[in-house]
Formats: sequence, structure tokens, C-alpha cells
Amino acid sequence: MQNIIINNTIHEKRTLPKSPSGDLGVNVIETRDLTKNFGNFVAVDHINFTVSKGEIFGFLGANGAGKTTAMRMLCGLSKPTSGSGFVAGYDIAKQSEMVKKNIGYMSQKFSLYEDLKVWENIRLFAGIYGVKDALISQKTDETLTKIGLIKEKNTLVKDLPLGWKQKLSFSIAIFHEPKIVFLDEPTGGVDPITRRQFWELIYEAAERGITIFVTTHYMDEAEYCNRVSIMVDGRIEVLDTPKNLRNQFQAENMDEVFTQLARKAKRGE
Repeated sequence: MQNIIINNTIHEKRTLPKSPSGDLGVNVIETRDLTKNFGNFVAVDHINFTVSKGEIFGFLGANGAGKTTAMRMLCGLSKPTSGSGFVAGYDIAKQSEMVKKNIGYMSQKFSLYEDLKVWENIRLFAGIYGVKDALISQKTDETLTKIGLIKEKNTLVKDLPLGWKQKLSFSIAIFHEPKIVFLDEPTGGVDPITRRQFWELIYEAAERGITIFVTTHYMDEAEYCNRVSIMVDGRIEVLDTPKNLRNQFQAENMDEVFTQLARKAKRGE
């Protein structure tokens, strides 16, 4: 394996597995002219897209582009002004509680309880998700062993490094095997090696058929997605594979693609 140097320290370069292709015959997210207005302000402007089972879908946009508002609608937390959306087969406007039962969610500001132990956080959230006690007990050690935290089982979450907290938060978000997990800038603030390890967990989840819907400000992470959409001023400006977008914009990487599109924005943050 090749090595990379970060902060004058040599690290082993980790290679991510081949990106899962998703099941193109099964859409687990579908929007039709999905729109959200706040008074006269159009935060999300008639967006249309589908996401397939097991796909890793990058949902990008500069601050103020509307991606957070769109994600809140898809998670059943905000009703659309017009248009429609379906997540895991449920109408986001009329069946929001069923949507919530079939998804997982993780944000950069993870919602773990700092004063509870690692295993206590797992039991708490698994119970909220409706996982049976017997299965929680069985899967807890399996999960912690998989992410390398079995020795920290009885450690308070507040005493864990940030990268470990994020891996734990992701594992809890998919503990109940949801059809879709929404990740809102999940790797913010961690080092590149930890980010790559986190993405290995994402790939493993996608290979099990869990759809990954992820927002990120790291454009190198956009390269790991099957497809990427980029929002500008409330609209989806482009949606394609990273390779096709690079070719379309004659760019060497996704950062150049994103920069070209961000310059078109007319509204501020």
C-alpha cells in the first residue's frame, strides 16, 4: 500500500471499496416539483429527482442553496408548500410518522447523550427505533466490535474523541436497519484518515441495501457517491455521476465543478 503524509506524520493510505451501484429498479426517494416557501421566499423551488435502493446519493449546495430545507421535508420534519415527495414508499406530507420510522438520521452535531455510556446510548436509541431488547443485546457487542469500540463500551460518550463519536453515531443511526439514512455533513471536523474510515462504514451499509443520502462540504467525498446533485438558489442545477459532471464542466475534480456552479448563485446565505 502507498503512504500519505498528514501533519508530517506517515499514514497508511486506505483504499475504499468499489462504489455500490444501487438497485436501479427500486426508488426509495422520489420528489415531484417539491417546493417550500417561507412567505415570499422560495427556499426549495420545484425539485425533481429519484434515489435508488442502496445508492450513495450526494446532495450538495452552498450555504443558503436550500439543501437543508429539502432534507427536512424528506425526513418528515417540514411539510412542503406544493409538489410531493415519497420516502421509503410513504408520502412525506401525509405519512410523516411512517417516514420517520423507516429512516435513520445523523448530523455533524450528533445527538448522542454525552453523560451516558457508549452502550447506554445504543440501548436508548435502539429502543426509540423500536428494536426488541433481545436483539439490542445481541447487536450491541457486534456493532462495537465492528467499529473498534468494544473496549470503550462502558466509557462516557463525552470522553470519546470526535471521530469515535461520529462512527458511533452513524452505527446507532443504522442500528435498526432503516431503508434510508440521512447524513447531514457527518464528517465535519475530523482528520482525513478518520473520514476515510467513516466512508468505509457508509459503503458497507450501502452494500447491505441501505440507501445513503449525504450532504457534505468536502468535495473529495462527492467523488465517493454514485450520483451527485448540486443545488443553486433552491433549484437542482445538475444531477449526474461525478465522472459525468467532471466531463460536462471540463473539470479535474468535483471541487472545480462545485465552484463553477456556486458562482451562479444570486441569493446570499
